[in-house]
Amino acid sequence: MKGTMKIADIMKADVEICVLDDNLAAAATRMWDADVGCLPVVDEAGHAIGMVTDRDVCMAALTRGEPLYQIPVSVAMSKQLRACGPDATLAQAEEIMRTERVRRLPVIDRDGLLVGIVSLADLAGLAAPATNRKRSDISGQEVAGTLAAICGTRADVAPPILAPAKPFKPPRARARPKKSTHRWARRP
Repeated sequence: MKGTMKIADIMKADVEICVLDDNLAAAATRMWDADVGCLPVVDEAGHAIGMVTDRDVCMAALTRGEPLYQIPVSVAMSKQLRACGPDATLAQAEEIMRTERVRRLPVIDRDGLLVGIVSLADLAGLAAPATNRKRSDISGQEVAGTLAAICGTRADVAPPILAPAKPFKPPRARARPKKSTHRWARRP
């Protein structure tokens, strides 16, 4: 369709990345420094092969019980890449986000090379009434529906494919003797 906005028009082309051999401490630091919530994982040739999110880092820390610098990105990253191409329409990207329940999509070219990233926030910004764009691209209702689908709980979808490497055991609390602060409870 002529005049339809493409992902290439709104994607962020300067993308922070990580590689399989990076550890989660390095990935988390990169996310913090760039003020982003995820990093595409690329191989040596620059092909996108997965994503690691701030939530992935937290869950790996919890389930593995190891320092982040000892956990490789490859352990925590999503191995099923959900992406779109630069020629995808906004509606196509929104559909992928909604059905796959993700907030961000790496943008890859036909050779699988990472060329950018697009987020639900990018789409929401375009759907806001103050922007000057064609209303046929994507609506605020579509963005709201996508956000609602993404924000569902784990109980709303199939159980996770992978179980944690080590079960989480919370630290034991030290038992302390109770001291009464009430005068009437003290007896001579």
